[in-house]
Amino acid sequence: MGLSFDDKIPIYLQIINHIKKEMITGKLKGGDRMPSVREMAEKTRVNPNTIQRVYQELEREGVTYTQRGTGSFVTEDTAVIQKMKLEMSQEIIKTYVEGMKSLGMEAGDILSLLKGYLEGEQDGNNS
Repeated sequence: MGLSFDDKIPIYLQIINHIKKEMITGKLKGGDRMPSVREMAEKTRVNPNTIQRVYQELEREGVTYTQRGTGSFVTEDTAVIQKMKLEMSQEIIKTYVEGMKSLGMEAGDILSLLKGYLEGEQDGNNS
């Protein structure tokens, strides 16, 4: 899990988002056992207390659950994963639109640029 961290965003939030992306993309599947706090701390080179906070937050959000004595597991509730995907998608869209508006772009301009980009992507023109 080679993560490089952004100094502007708390590390625990970056780890949470990384884990959520792995769930959304299917790298982590419903019912999969999460690494122990110690394993995850070693893998990410982050303090175990930070990982403990990550796991507590994921469980609070219903993304994982703990089975006493066996560890934390990814939720098997596909609705939770879909909701998480929608929320993360909305955040990406919001950031994109705000960035474009800060450049003076109007909604029609943004849609036109996005459409052109996506069409170019299908043609293999966007790298």
